[in-house]
Amino acid sequence: MDSETINTSLNGEMDYSDLRAKLLQHKDKPAIINVTIGTTFKGAVDDLDIILQTLKDCGYSEDMFYIHCDAALCGLMVPFINNMISFKKPIGSVTISGHKFLGCPMPCGVQITRKSYINNLARNVEYIASVDATISGSRNGLTPIFLWYSLSAKGQIGLQKDVKRCLENARYLKDRLQQAGISVMLNELSIIVVLERPRDQEFIRRWQLSCVKDMAHVIVMPGITREMLDNFMNELVQQRKQWYQGGGVEPPCVADDIGAQNCACSYHKIDYISS
Repeated sequence: MDSETINTSLNGEMDYSDLRAKLLQHKDKPAIINVTIGTTFKGAVDDLDIILQTLKDCGYSEDMFYIHCDAALCGLMVPFINNMISFKKPIGSVTISGHKFLGCPMPCGVQITRKSYINNLARNVEYIASVDATISGSRNGLTPIFLWYSLSAKGQIGLQKDVKRCLENARYLKDRLQQAGISVMLNELSIIVVLERPRDQEFIRRWQLSCVKDMAHVIVMPGITREMLDNFMNELVQQRKQWYQGGGVEPPCVADDIGAQNCACSYHKIDYISS
């Protein structure tokens, strides 16, 4: 199948004007759209309602498109924040990881789709004496038990508390970084705090930071406490004094990656402080 890459905005969210342009270019073909509910690095959430409205405005009827929602990390969070993902809307499928926010001890995930699609794929697999819809006719029987146990142990109230605490801790870390004059960005509905890349590779390794170009990020998961965040901040602030003492080397400019309003480099610092 032919594919098109849709541009993104600075915060990592889908560029809806580019989506519109690409849809109009290919009006003679149906569309399969991957909607990301929490991008890998910046934690951006594509707006499903805007995408559906864009499809409608471009003349796509519901039988002319298929929407998959990739909600690996945030799939267990968004139900407690808003009602964005719902099969009452014309979406085809949603995937959620169990080893991320839920914390299952091995990689696992769930794909939720409409029964009509499962019926089209399912076939009788003779050697397991069962109807199966997986590509290979086989699957791990242990991971569903982990998922069931994790969901049962936490319950809806437990998950809701985890979501609330993670969002509050992410905002806490973002505020502390901002107060320290460090470039930082936090998307709405996200627990991923993006900051300027630390200069020392040993610091990055010790804190297990994931880095891209001049950016690093901290994913504030349920197991992260305020004490951990404070320890991270105290060490970062102390180390930065050594990295940038004397003014010979300056913190990186990340305006092109997270926006000038979030950049605290020497060039953007005045605007950053005033905002």
